[in-house]
Amino acid sequence: MSVQTGDTIKVEYTGKLEDGTIFDSSDNHDEPLTFKVGSGQLIKGFDQGVVGMKLGEEKTLTIPPEHAYGDYNSELVQQVPRNLFPEGAELHKGMMFLCAVQDGRQVPARIQEYDNSNVTLDFNPPLAGKTLIFTIKLLEIVEDQKTDNE
Repeated sequence: MSVQTGDTIKVEYTGKLEDGTIFDSSDNHDEPLTFKVGSGQLIKGFDQGVVGMKLGEEKTLTIPPEHAYGDYNSELVQQVPRNLFPEGAELHKGMMFLCAVQDGRQVPARIQEYDNSNVTLDFNPPLAGKTLIFTIKLLEIVEDQKTDNE
């Protein structure tokens, strides 16, 4: 039995950058990652990369930016006046926060740099433009709960 689109599966994984830096791992979570293959819950390269895996199989996926978080877009870096932040707010480079946009949504932003008058915000996903390397182990293909008369 191998993984097919539509299956719900459980995997252990470790995600690294090309320089070997670990950015995420199922070891950091209470339980393995469970998701429905092909549902769009995960990045495209991970979602497609597990198709065909067999129970207990380990696999390494190298996922280019276009199948992960996309290319880095310099147009998503914007400078805003420092006075848009609360007076006395502690800011630091790399700080993430949610920013309200005109249509009412909140989007994550990261402080790239700041001074007394301006703050440069980066609205790119933190892993945009990066090739991601995942080591994945298939633990379980979760059986659908069907009744006898289906």
